[in-house]
Parts: sequence; structure tokens; C-alpha cells
Amino acid sequence: MKLGEALVKEGLVTPQQLTMALERQVIFGGRIGTNLVELGVIKEEELLQFLSKYFRIQAVPIRELNSIPEDVIASLNKDIVDKYRLIPFKKERNRLHVAMLNPKDIKAIDELRFSTGFDIVPYTITELRLLFALEKYYGIKRDLRYISLSQEKGPEQESITEESINKLKEAFTEVKDRDEVGALLLNEAMKVASRAALFLIKNARITGWKAKGMNIEGFELPEEEVSIFSEVLRTKNYYRGPVLRIKGNEILIKILGGAPQDSLLLPVTIRDRVVLLLYIDNGNDSVLNANISHLLRVSAMAAVSLEILILKKRIMEL
Repeated sequence: MKLGEALVKEGLVTPQQLTMALERQVIFGGRIGTNLVELGVIKEEELLQFLSKYFRIQAVPIRELNSIPEDVIASLNKDIVDKYRLIPFKKERNRLHVAMLNPKDIKAIDELRFSTGFDIVPYTITELRLLFALEKYYGIKRDLRYISLSQEKGPEQESITEESINKLKEAFTEVKDRDEVGALLLNEAMKVASRAALFLIKNARITGWKAKGMNIEGFELPEEEVSIFSEVLRTKNYYRGPVLRIKGNEILIKILGGAPQDSLLLPVTIRDRVVLLLYIDNGNDSVLNANISHLLRVSAMAAVSLEILILKKRIMEL
């Protein structure tokens, strides 16, 4: 059974979430587990434990990677760890403990045994954790997309608890106008990204409304113009990917000071009509580690909140 299918069978991800990760994998590459972590569907620690169960091989103790002895690192050269995507982390007597992306790779294990003279004890490891260790101990640079994901802490790592969700629900029920709804949306977006903006859809035009980390004042685009907004308006589903260098995106790219390689655009829909779009990114040279499922939930709250405001206004006009 493939890893993705096994994750679904285990109940750790849904078929829809797996599809999203596969689509993202086509754009950005990387392992399916990495893409699921990037989407916020599964935590890296959960993925590591699942990989251990999937391969039936123990997971590498994360604490062991914090300070690997120099003699252990010296036991394998840079070329071989890069070739087989692995990291040695402990030696004891005649055994070398090695964390591997594919701990079932018999060819790699045989070559390690021959070149070192040690018996090899394989462990599972996530792609994110391995790439961080390879850079730290062997100077093998990570691709740009992995930089923000391997950090222990970061703006995208802010905890989203059930208590915080309940407080957010209460806040959305107590809003007095559209501006407060927009403020709540932006505040939540900034917990997972460095830039966020809201665009209004009215009279067949897309207009910049509110933003944090960027200035969208004066932004205006005809709805029929082919742009990053087009497919979201048509399908009423979110877009995750690069801001492509096409004519319809020129104004946005100018505002952003470049074309981000990874962005997220979410629709806020009332009665099957998109009234608002939420855009986020982590800058032009970094990828998102956004919790999409959380933001989808927040956008749904915003939609209900806006609809209630509309109904209240209609009541007052009767």
C-alpha cells in the first residue's frame, strides 16, 4: 500500500486532503508526507510515528539529532549521505545507528556496512528533519522551500486550540460591522503568514480593501481579467501555489515587489456568491506552512457573520 493510501486508511488524513497534497507535490516536489505537513494536515511528530509503523522500523529519537558527535558524522562521507538521504547519529561497539528516508533500502544498508565495517541499525526519519540535519552536520544546503518548515518555532507555529477557536466564534457573533469581520480575518491570517490582504468583489470588479504586511490601497481589477483570482471566483474553491507572471497578475506582483513562489487565496462565499477574497503569503522567497483547514474554517465563520450583518440591516430597513 502506498504511503498516502495508508495515511487515509489510518484515519490521519482524508481523501480530499491527500488529493490536495498530491496536487501540491506536482508543483513543489518533495515527499507526500512533507506536503501534508506543509498544508497543516498532519504534524511532523505524527508523521514520524506513522512512518515508523508503516516501515515497521523504529523512529529516530529527535533528541539524538541535536548534538551528534563528530566521530559519528565522520564515519560517513558527504557524498554517501547525500546519495542515499540518511544521517548517522550514534555508534556503539560494532553498530552504527542511521536515520534514513527509506530504511528498507537494502542496497544502501549493504554499501554502508561495506564502507564502514559496522552493522547498520536503520531508523525512520521525516524528510524535513533529515534535510535540516544534513545541512547542519554536512553543509548540504536545503532547497528554499524547506527553510521555514524545519524551524522549531515560527509565526506559522502559533498554537490553534479548541479554546482559541471558541473565542474566535464568539468574536464573529459579536461583530458590529463589516470592518470588524475583516479585522478578525486578517488577525487569524497573520498567525500563519507574514502578509495578508482582503479583496472585495463588487460590481464585477476586484478591489483592495484591508491588508497587513503590504499595501493594497488603490488596487482594482476587472473580474473578467485572467488572474490569480479568476479560478477561485469561478470554482469558489481556494488556490494554493505561485503567483504566475501573467498580465492579470501584474498589478499584484508590483504591490508584492515580486512574484511569490507560494501563496494562498481563499474565497468567502455568501449564498453561492464570492463576496470577499483572503490572500496570504510568506514573502516572495519563502513557502507557506499555513494551516489551510483552519483558515477554511475561519472564512466560513466570516461568511456567516457577514450574512447575519446583512440580515440585521434588512430587518432595520423594514
